[in-house]
Amino acid sequence: MPHLAFGQPRDGIMQTAFIVDDMERAIGEWIGKLNVGPWFVLEHFTGEHAVYRGQPSRADVMIAMSFAGHMNIELIRPNDEHPSVYKEMYATRGYGFHHWGVASEDVDADVERYEAMGMDVAFRAGVPTGGDVVYMDSRGALPGFVEIIPVNPFMEEAFSGFHRASIGWDGRDPIRPFG
Repeated sequence: MPHLAFGQPRDGIMQTAFIVDDMERAIGEWIGKLNVGPWFVLEHFTGEHAVYRGQPSRADVMIAMSFAGHMNIELIRPNDEHPSVYKEMYATRGYGFHHWGVASEDVDADVERYEAMGMDVAFRAGVPTGGDVVYMDSRGALPGFVEIIPVNPFMEEAFSGFHRASIGWDGRDPIRPFG
């Protein structure tokens, strides 16, 4: 299948993500100014066996996801001051754009492909939808990280559910639980 279940091409960008300092305000801005919603919120995410720049990671973030058309939009708010790819970005560039997410049928092969392009693994962690996500550091060649997101039935089911909720959304129930 050339497309993911929610319409994005399998070999392209499926997500754009932003670091925010106030999740409620950020969601309100996306809803009020861009009519993007509803938002599915996960209060705490640390990841399983998380590793940041070669060291175990304890960083905790809040995540909110929605869709604008077929593009997944992710908002991320750090919940603590532990070292992370999130703190690293806002400490050096402030809040705003953080990464692009790309779907992957083979995360390890894609890590090797991005490494061959001169990128480094900055963060790796297991996610609720199965498998590991990997953030690749573009070393300034791009204005953000590239997140490699594993494609599997659980991922497609979760993201497709978020996408379906966004189609014809009437503004009701703007914040919903992630699970």
